[in-house]
Amino acid sequence: MSTPDTHLQTQASSPTGLVERHIAFLDALRGAGLPVSLVEGLDAVDALSVVEWGDRTTVRDTYAATLVKKQTQRPTFDALFELYFPRMVGEGRRVAEAEEEAADQGAEPEARAKDGPQALEEFRELLAEALAEGDEERMRQLAAEAVGRFGAMPGRGPGLSSWSSYTALRRLAPDELVARIISGLRRGGWSEEEAARAINKRVGGWTTMVEADARRRIAEEKGPDHVAKVAVRSPIDRLDFLTARRSDLEEMRRQIYPLARRLATRLTQEHHAKRRGTLDFRRTVRASINTGGVPIDTRHKPKRPHRTELVVLCDVSGSVANFANFTLMLVFALREAFQGVRAFMFIDDIHEVTSYFDPGNDMVDTMTELAKASANATVYGRTNYGRSFNRFLEEHREALGPKSSVLILGDARSNYADLQLDALKTMKSAVRHAWWLNPEALRHWNTGDSAAREYGDVVDMVECRNLTQLESFVHEIL
Repeated sequence: MSTPDTHLQTQASSPTGLVERHIAFLDALRGAGLPVSLVEGLDAVDALSVVEWGDRTTVRDTYAATLVKKQTQRPTFDALFELYFPRMVGEGRRVAEAEEEAADQGAEPEARAKDGPQALEEFRELLAEALAEGDEERMRQLAAEAVGRFGAMPGRGPGLSSWSSYTALRRLAPDELVARIISGLRRGGWSEEEAARAINKRVGGWTTMVEADARRRIAEEKGPDHVAKVAVRSPIDRLDFLTARRSDLEEMRRQIYPLARRLATRLTQEHHAKRRGTLDFRRTVRASINTGGVPIDTRHKPKRPHRTELVVLCDVSGSVANFANFTLMLVFALREAFQGVRAFMFIDDIHEVTSYFDPGNDMVDTMTELAKASANATVYGRTNYGRSFNRFLEEHREALGPKSSVLILGDARSNYADLQLDALKTMKSAVRHAWWLNPEALRHWNTGDSAAREYGDVVDMVECRNLTQLESFVHEIL
């Protein structure tokens, strides 16, 4: 078996194989949503030509330095690098050598090479020790061993993989070790909070290692291209709001406020660049006298400032709750860009939440309170866009005006209820602009109870499935 370093050296010894692997790796990055250009691919080749291929970490960091543009892209890059340039193949050299040595001596292979209740418990003891010590290299070795021993699924049918990280993790149940490890650390002088934070992070890291090793083994069976398409998640800013896992949602929350700050800074710079008004012909002619009648320096009329009043109507039903949460967070962070913000939640009734957006409010506390307030946005418990639009006009028509813009957030799925298109047309005719952000993929519009086509004929409807699309939309309208 090959060591990690030897594995890279073996690939490097075959120029054709290395070029093919390099091209496939770049294609996989593009397929996962990383914007890698042809020039950047050539830059990576130039950089790799001057580093030592004996150190896998150096190769990975060289690729990253030339191809990765945002920190949010790094987890996806690392996952794909592990597929196309794995640190080992098969079981790895150490396990294989141990088994070969035992066989040469006529001895039974080590107990840890077997499966069964006793072997499972012994492995859990080794894992608990590695987690308590925080030994990353040992944790990585145990992750590979866990998949090999407890995640093997031989004899599966065509098209199914022989390895499963889910099976290995379910059998080992590392989360059940947390309380015991925390107790041990507390006896060593750790506080309960410090111990819990450290161990939960280590268990999460080990879980990621197990998933990565399972992908590596599957890639050996079916090729890295197959795994890259079906198993590697997109960067956090390209993950769909509606399909994000709990850990993804936490990372998105950390990303949303820096995103708002970047947008606010960019908008300020662009506003300064465009602050000149229309050409003032008289002043320009007068100024040209100093240059012999040649209008070198133009004069402009003062540009009348205009700040939009924003009215937000947000569907907070369960199917789009994640999307509503992040969009309201962005509106909260960008509220300084508007003359005023009025925000409303709805399911089948309308509920104003403008007070939560007052300056000085903490964003985390605001989002918590908004989640509680969503219960006031329903009477019957079933999404009904038509009824909500009517209720808005009945109770809050004064929020609309010629200086206002309306932003509707939702998937346009109204449970086959009356759409009340006339109500939406009235809302649009009363404001300067109207937009609708739909978190569903475009291919799902107009399927089932979706009224995207009907509502889209009245208000411009935009696909907004992830942070990248949300950023592009906000930058465009501001």
